[in-house]
Amino acid sequence: MQDFKKLRVWEKSHQLALCVYQLTANFPQFEQYGLTSQIRRSSVSIAANIAEGCGRQTSNEMKQYLTVALGSASETEYHFLLAHDLGYINKEDYERLLNEITGIKQMLTSLIKTIKEKQSSRRFG
Repeated sequence: MQDFKKLRVWEKSHQLALCVYQLTANFPQFEQYGLTSQIRRSSVSIAANIAEGCGRQTSNEMKQYLTVALGSASETEYHFLLAHDLGYINKEDYERLLNEITGIKQMLTSLIKTIKEKQSSRRFG
């Protein structure tokens, strides 16, 4: 078990969720229960799954929650694309968000790989 707030990937994910909430406040009212809700939930899910994984007892459980967070990051990336294509997000914001989510996905992938490598070295070391 570890403190999720000490993980850089959690901090970046948390900041992304805050940004998504601010950005979606300007989405059309009729999207409140549609895209606004979906993009908020998927972005929050990234940081929430990292936090939940850190609260688990085994590295396998941690890895499982990080993998779910990675899936939520991909879902959020799609929502950014959809919002951009619908004209809800301008090109500059879209590119910034895409850059952020790509970095988060890379960090999650790296963390998952590190956990796998530590598990392998324990079995064979």
